[in-house]
Amino acid sequence: MKRPLRLLTGLLLVLVMAAIAVPLASHLVPAVLAAVDPAPPAPPPVTPAPQIPPTAVAVPDVVTPLSASAPPPDPAVLGAQLDEALQIPGPGTFAGTVIDSTDGSVLYAREATRVQPPASNIKLFTAVASMTFGQPGETLTTSVLASETDAHALYLRGGGDVLLGSGLSDPDAVVGHAGLGTLAVETAAALPDGSGPYTVYLDDTLFAGATLNPTWADGDVEAGEIAPLHALAINSAWIQEGRAGGPRSQDAALDAGRTFAAALVTAAAERGIVVQPDVRRQAAPEGAEPVAAVESAPLQHQVRRMLEISDNYLAEALARIAALDSGRPASFGGATEALTIAATRLGVPEEGLIVGDAAGLSVRNAVSPHQLAALLRGTTTSADQGLAAVAQSLPIAGLTGTLEERFTPDAGSAAAGAGTVRAKTGTLNAVTGLSGHVVTADGRLLVFSFLATGLEGATIEARAAADAAAAVLARCGCR
Repeated sequence: MKRPLRLLTGLLLVLVMAAIAVPLASHLVPAVLAAVDPAPPAPPPVTPAPQIPPTAVAVPDVVTPLSASAPPPDPAVLGAQLDEALQIPGPGTFAGTVIDSTDGSVLYAREATRVQPPASNIKLFTAVASMTFGQPGETLTTSVLASETDAHALYLRGGGDVLLGSGLSDPDAVVGHAGLGTLAVETAAALPDGSGPYTVYLDDTLFAGATLNPTWADGDVEAGEIAPLHALAINSAWIQEGRAGGPRSQDAALDAGRTFAAALVTAAAERGIVVQPDVRRQAAPEGAEPVAAVESAPLQHQVRRMLEISDNYLAEALARIAALDSGRPASFGGATEALTIAATRLGVPEEGLIVGDAAGLSVRNAVSPHQLAALLRGTTTSADQGLAAVAQSLPIAGLTGTLEERFTPDAGSAAAGAGTVRAKTGTLNAVTGLSGHVVTADGRLLVFSFLATGLEGATIEARAAADAAAAVLARCGCR
């Protein structure tokens, strides 16, 4: 561990998560805001939200339940504190807004309708589209098919799962939930002993159109921020399996096909079955019959991972699945259209909104803090299980995902947000953003979005300012 205060992070995370599960209520029921639990069977319990001491992310000393009568901050008092927190040295400016989740009133607005690059904050749109058009428990199938017209052909068909594992399926994991090793073993078991030779064909035709968005910078592709998008991949196309980072494969589908074929050669040999090691690209013919299949982790869990680690490749794949679920082509155009429609259905104003991709790398993206906050409020007030899960899937300040190393005890005033701020981060050259939700010291649920642009060498300072502003909301009575 990097900090002594987090030696017991595993235990503390469980305790904190239990205490701070954000009450994503559909409506205020007489006097209490009911929390939404993404687990389908049980009715959602009323869950308190803590205010955590600034020096440690630990079991809270004080627990403030959400209440319909909890006073909102005074806009004038809150505004003065936020304006001070959002000051940054050098070029660049912040736009931002804070909205009361309970009644939708705007408590703070600083050029809130100014559209600008949101960086990875656009992934909030991706998550909402995934849960609007798909189902939380929906899974993606990677299958092997056989054709009656060619008894020696086996077709590996991608179903949009880009979190495949190379080995056996792991039912407790999100990455590697479906394993190509398991698919190979099950395929071999379904073939007649002593049969063959078989040829493996790769069918990755589920996704349509270009594999690279023309508005992505070549440098982002070269750096492994993104890669050509395919309908199946191991570990989000990262070459080093088990690691979230580094270079990505430039043909993740073919790599997955070769991994499957190698595993099938081994599994089949034990039964005297001959399989050729080479893989060819070819769509399965109509009427091809399933031989074996593996299922991905549920979409809800994939969305959580995408938001927590800000996985660009996964975001683009989930957007294409959302496009398919909405009846649109699984292309870049179909995906961005699905993201836009899902957002407007949730009450996001469309004026000025441009969704250029699902990851946040496109130079076309233009979103305002008000649009992001409106989207977030929609998730915190929705009765829909999937949309409620979006808000609960955001990184937790000082604990999880891209916020694990932020809001720490050495982060000055931002430390006050540890454990209570949940937000999506976003960073590009000269751009930074933070959009999420937080419970005030008085138990009021607020949504916020702070976006800075025009930064030149001050991205780190702007990120610290956004954290400090979010922490203002966490500790604020502001009356």
